[in-house]
Amino acid sequence: MIIVVEDEEELSKLICQHLEDAGMQTQPYNRCAPALRFLQRNFANLLLLDVTLPDSTGFQLLQELKQQDIHIPTIFLTGNIMEADRVKGLELGGDDYITKPFSYAELVARIHAVLRRTEGQRDFNLTKNIRTVDEDFEFLGSTVHPDRLEVTFPNGATYKIGRKELGILGYLNTHRHAVITRKELIHAVWGIHADVRSRSLDQYIVKVRSAYAKNGISLDSFKTVHGIGYIFEPPKKT
Repeated sequence: MIIVVEDEEELSKLICQHLEDAGMQTQPYNRCAPALRFLQRNFANLLLLDVTLPDSTGFQLLQELKQQDIHIPTIFLTGNIMEADRVKGLELGGDDYITKPFSYAELVARIHAVLRRTEGQRDFNLTKNIRTVDEDFEFLGSTVHPDRLEVTFPNGATYKIGRKELGILGYLNTHRHAVITRKELIHAVWGIHADVRSRSLDQYIVKVRSAYAKNGISLDSFKTVHGIGYIFEPPKKT
């Protein structure tokens, strides 16, 4: 899905037509506000964003998306050839910048190039907070291996861990001795806009506790804080 935010109606129609002819699905908007509302609730592959819009600017929309932890590859479209604007767009996190008028063949090629580049970067992501390239970490005597999605226990056993369980362990590991709300943990692992219920989170935590219990490690230091969430207070090493 390509979100096209362009207030020139004819240009927007032409862009959408050429992208759809190239096999892409499009969703056009002529204002920032409805585009933001859509992206708050839905996934999209790329944002094609005009800089000057009636209700805001493309720069402001991209900043708002990032503040809400909505990360989407973005190509700016503009009739302004000033270098300062191009630099600003890229510094804000834009992936490319195309000046009007432009070739539709070039536009399609640029979109494909950005998607290839950004999809390659996302390949490392296991959850919102854990990547396959992250270093191993120690957790209550076990060693967690993000690159292999495995936990090695002191008894020599190896456990294949799911992505979400891995994300939970990773977040607990970096937030020791601090109360963690359920919402905070869900947002950290699934993302801020994930529709995940507390019951689903509980099921993943049960899997983690069970894996450790089967290998002789108690998770008593991972405690429930009634009505709030959790706290992980591992014993101090002697």
